[in-house]
Amino acid sequence: MPELPEVETIARGLHTLVHGKRIASHRVLTKSVLRAGDPSRLDGQAILRVHRRAKLLLLDLEGGSLLAFHLKMTGRVWLAGPDRNLPRHAHLVLELAEGDRIVFEDQRRFGFWGIFEPEDLDGWKFFRSLGPEPLETSAEELAQCIGARRAGVKGLLLDQRVLAGIGNIYADESLFAARIHPASIASNIPRPRRVTLFTELRRILLDAIEAGGSTISDFRNAYGKSGIFQEHFNVYGKRNRPCPACGRPLTTSQIAGRTSTHCPDCQRRY
Repeated sequence: MPELPEVETIARGLHTLVHGKRIASHRVLTKSVLRAGDPSRLDGQAILRVHRRAKLLLLDLEGGSLLAFHLKMTGRVWLAGPDRNLPRHAHLVLELAEGDRIVFEDQRRFGFWGIFEPEDLDGWKFFRSLGPEPLETSAEELAQCIGARRAGVKGLLLDQRVLAGIGNIYADESLFAARIHPASIASNIPRPRRVTLFTELRRILLDAIEAGGSTISDFRNAYGKSGIFQEHFNVYGKRNRPCPACGRPLTTSQIAGRTSTHCPDCQRRY
């Protein structure tokens, strides 16, 4: 699933390509992935801004409406030239006045999109429940946020109500960087170590954005290019590989319903 760095990478690239351009027409190819709004409201609207909230890709439109995409596991939003064949699993096509097309595709159809007025977002339970952004909140504040919770730290990192935009990749990588076992109870982790966790998380997220995100299988940016941050993983997906810090084989556990890769020596369990 595209996480914060991947969606941010798409947002930045797409903003560069389409901000100020006008949607001439639209084609809804799969009605089942439209969750809210009337698609006819898109026609004639200029795109003012492309940005991100958590794992949502957001397009601000001239008339005040907001177009939201959740990419889920295999969704993509990208810009296709006028002569480019549409992919088999395209679900929405926005024809721009200049001839290019914004395409939303998703092979597995878990992703969705919708059109919202600003006041509608307050009524969207998913949007309203999103936690703070890790790149817009200090490490000290985030450390305090989880400090009183008698819950596993890995599950808290993945909980979008606690922290927005983090998934399995960046949870595992940040826990390793902070030398915290993913099964640790958050309230047992000393405050300085919790601050280190969120300091490392911020660093890793920024590095991943700089690298264009991580491509495990499906992710491509708005230009159709893969990310390269997967080349810098320390632990994610590296079961039985030597720990980059101590050399002992990395191990995996099922924690918070996800496969967690960690070092049994370097990462302390609190």
